[in-house]
Amino acid sequence: MTPRSIIKAAEWTLTEETAEGVPRAIFRVGCVTCGAESESIDNEPDPVEIWALKHTGLNPTHRQFKLTTEWFWRVRPAPGNPYFELEKDNQAQA
Repeated sequence: MTPRSIIKAAEWTLTEETAEGVPRAIFRVGCVTCGAESESIDNEPDPVEIWALKHTGLNPTHRQFKLTTEWFWRVRPAPGNPYFELEKDNQAQA
């Protein structure tokens, strides 16, 4: 007879990363026609939207763009997870 293992599940919560210095999102757009790309911009999509409009203005046949957005997430222990109290204690000490 082989020994049996019991794996106990714990709940986790997926949240947006809000640590200091971490951008909410990073936006970048690329032209599908020629491959030209905007700069990567933190937190504000307007500059990449303007870039796409200007790019089409300079190249009237370039009308398709690919938007890339990077978001930062963190997994935190939910109440009932053994790490929940440990994390709470660590935050109180900081």
